[in-house]
Amino acid sequence: MRKILCVGPQWRGSNAAALFKAFSRLGYVVDVVDENYYINLNNHSLLTKVIDKVFFHQHVVEFNEAVSRSVTVFKPDLILVYKGAFVRPDYLKQWKLNGPVVNVYPDVSYRAHGKHLPHTLPLYDWIFTTKTFGLSDMKVDLNISKASFVPHGFDPEIHRPLIASGALKEELTSEVSFIGTHSLKKEQYLSALLKAIPALHLKIWGNGWQRSTSENLKGAIQYKELLGDLYAMAINASAINLGILSEQVIGASSGDLITSRTFHIPAAGGFLLHERTIESVVYFKEGSEAAFFQGEEELVNQVTYYLAQEEERGRMAESGKQRAWANYAIDQRAESMLSTLKEKSILV
Repeated sequence: MRKILCVGPQWRGSNAAALFKAFSRLGYVVDVVDENYYINLNNHSLLTKVIDKVFFHQHVVEFNEAVSRSVTVFKPDLILVYKGAFVRPDYLKQWKLNGPVVNVYPDVSYRAHGKHLPHTLPLYDWIFTTKTFGLSDMKVDLNISKASFVPHGFDPEIHRPLIASGALKEELTSEVSFIGTHSLKKEQYLSALLKAIPALHLKIWGNGWQRSTSENLKGAIQYKELLGDLYAMAINASAINLGILSEQVIGASSGDLITSRTFHIPAAGGFLLHERTIESVVYFKEGSEAAFFQGEEELVNQVTYYLAQEEERGRMAESGKQRAWANYAIDQRAESMLSTLKEKSILV
C-alpha cells in the first residue's frame, strides 16, 4: 500500500487538511507533519510575539527536522508539501534522496510569504498551483516547467449544509456576509456596498479587518475568524454570500480569478454572489447556479435584486450545491493530482 507524507496545517477546515484526508479516503497510508505544531502564526499578546520572533529561526529548524524524522521512520513513497513557506532548501534536498517531493501551492504569489519559497519551488519534482496564472509566473520568474493547474475543491466533511440554532444562529445570521482575510480591494467593495445600502445587515468575518479604515464598516466587522463548522453555519445563515477576490500582489501577474470560497459556499448550500472573471463563470452557471458581479455598481444592483428574491435564491443555491457535489469535491482534486504524478512517472 502506497504511503504519502503530507506536510502542512491540519486545523479543522483548512484546505491542506481536506486534501490530506482525501488521500486517506482514496486508500493511501498518510502521515502528517503539521507546521503549526512548531511555528505559531496566531500570537495575540506582545510578549508571545516577541518571544516567537526571537526563536523563529529555531522553530523553523525544528519543523524541518520533524519532517526529516518522519521521512526516515515512515519511508513514504511520496512527500507532498502544502505551500511550504517554512521548508528550507537544504532540508528539501535531503528529503528528495528518499523519493519524489511535490508541492501544492495555493496562494496568489510565492514572493509574498517569506524568503524560502523562491528557492525551494524550483527543487520540487512537481508543483500543483491553484492559480492558472501561476504557471506562467513560475515559468518566467523561476524557470519552472514541471507544474500544472488544479483548482481548489471543497471538503465534504466541512462544507455541507449545517444550520445553527439559538443564540449562535442569531450571531451568525445576516442579509449579506463576506468571510475572508482583509485586503484593500475587499474593503473598498464592502464600503461602497454599505454606502449605497446603509440599512443593509452586513457581517464581515476574517483575519486582518482591524486594518480597515472605512468608518461605515465598523459595525459590520466582527473581528474574528470563522473556521470549520462555524464557517459552514455562517454560510447557511447568510442570505447572500459574497465571493470577493484577492487583488494582484507583488510577484504575481494577476489577482485571484477563483478561490477556495468559489467552491466552499455552493457546496455548503449557500447562495453565492461571486466576482465575475473569465474563470469563475466556468464553474457555476450564471443566473441558475450562482450570481455574479463586476464592479461596485453591479455589486449593489445584484445585492438589491437578490435580497428581494428569496425563492430564486433558494433554487440557485440548491442547483449550485448539486453542481459542486457532483464535480468539485477535494477527493476529485486529489485523484487528478495522483493521475498527473503517475502520468509523469513521478509516482510509480
